[in-house]
Amino acid sequence: MSHDQYKILSKRFGRNDGHKLSVYESEGGYDALRKAFVLGCEAVIAEVRDSGLRGRGGAGFPTGVKWGFVPKDAETVYFMINADESEPGTFKDRFLIDYDPHLVLEGSIISSYAVRAELCVIYIRGEFGWLIDRMQVAVDEAYAKGYLGKNILGSGYDLEVIVHKGAGAYICGEETGLINSVTGLKGQPSIKPPFPAVQGFLDKPTIVNNVESVAAVPHIVTNGAAVYKQHGTEKSCGTKLFSVSGPVKNPGVHEIPLGLPFREFFHEWLGGMADGEEFKALIVGGSSVPVLTADESMRLNLDYESCAEAGTMLGSGGMIIIPARCDMVELIQVLMHFYWDESCGQCTPCREGTGWLHTLVRKLRRGEGTLEDIDLIDRVCNGMVGLTICPLSEAAVMPMQSFLKKFRPEFEALVQGRTEAGEASRWAREFRS
Repeated sequence: MSHDQYKILSKRFGRNDGHKLSVYESEGGYDALRKAFVLGCEAVIAEVRDSGLRGRGGAGFPTGVKWGFVPKDAETVYFMINADESEPGTFKDRFLIDYDPHLVLEGSIISSYAVRAELCVIYIRGEFGWLIDRMQVAVDEAYAKGYLGKNILGSGYDLEVIVHKGAGAYICGEETGLINSVTGLKGQPSIKPPFPAVQGFLDKPTIVNNVESVAAVPHIVTNGAAVYKQHGTEKSCGTKLFSVSGPVKNPGVHEIPLGLPFREFFHEWLGGMADGEEFKALIVGGSSVPVLTADESMRLNLDYESCAEAGTMLGSGGMIIIPARCDMVELIQVLMHFYWDESCGQCTPCREGTGWLHTLVRKLRRGEGTLEDIDLIDRVCNGMVGLTICPLSEAAVMPMQSFLKKFRPEFEALVQGRTEAGEASRWAREFRS
């Protein structure tokens, strides 16, 4: 069976002309916007809610339900698109913006209309210079054709869109950190409640959605919730983009129906491991989720509920295939350095804890560690969970504890002086780059 039937978001991936407005319009682009204006705000929210679409940034919260939290009597509402894609292993959103910016933009306009927002901010990671330019061109084209601005398509709805360059910090991917960054404050998360849907940007109701989430909205509005739910499972509806890295034959961004067995995805979509490689471990949803062994992975279905049952998370869909030649302690050192470097420093358990984790793992790899240091890693992790404003602390703890649990012999071997670096070090350097 062809995989093309699942291409809802990725049908223009790889094309040289997919980003052009003329191409997008010729293939039905902005027809969903016209239909949304006919349906009305409440009907659009209901359709998205009924579709079962869940936030694709990692948390998986129902999108339509989130929209419904905006107070009905709110006079001013803001909408923000989170394109601050910084999670190691995740690169799906940059594909959407690069190959199909008008799909993202149309979804953003419809979503803004649904919650009656008057301003939409598309917040793009600061390092993505070429994507910022690409999205700005799409926004300018949309203004010129009447898809943005005053009285859009004669509907009476007004919307301004701003493409905002991110602050170059992973923490700005957290919704309140993003809002603070746009406001001009330091890019640090805020305590919730109040939640942004009630009190966000400039103290007004604000919805923050991931790029992939809003990109699914035009399809849902055009075809209806029932059609969208034809793919996926009862609780994990629709399709999902997975960005796959590691030594497999077909890495890259793949759009699959949620619930697809990983075994099938691995063999039929990814083509299995590259020649000469052996499968060792799997990171399913980006670097912040618990790792699975190869055996555990082959029993996994790729949906939110199955991942939770397996002790991991679907997350952002940033899938990293880890080969047998990888030194797992070196890999976790790379990840701990990332979280230590990206901690905003606001909360002591995160600021100090991520530093301790990186220091202890590095000590082990220098050959200076003890078995007590391995136990100390676990104790430090236990002191970081549930004690911070945002989940970055847990984002470091979950992979750290799972690596230690699943691959403890490799940690102990460093203490006992039984490891060889060689190819493992080279692979980790490739991953880091």
